[in-house]
Amino acid sequence: MKCPVCQIDVKDDAKTCKKCGVDLNQAPMWRPTWKWHLSVLAVIYVALIIAYFAISHFLKKLPPPYRLRDIPKEITPWIKS
Repeated sequence: MKCPVCQIDVKDDAKTCKKCGVDLNQAPMWRPTWKWHLSVLAVIYVALIIAYFAISHFLKKLPPPYRLRDIPKEITPWIKS
């Protein structure tokens, strides 16, 4: 077995490293790689895109008073378009 800090060989049943003194009973701290970050971001972006289109699809099926993308001119007479 190798020490996770100084990379020297230590006995398999050793509790501490004889060179740097690190505790070998604890699991080494997990550090994410750039591939992990990339895959997590990809999953988040795909989930957001799917949620956007699903919500958009269901909002189109709402009855007319709740569908306010096209605001009638009598509600906002000051907007000239």
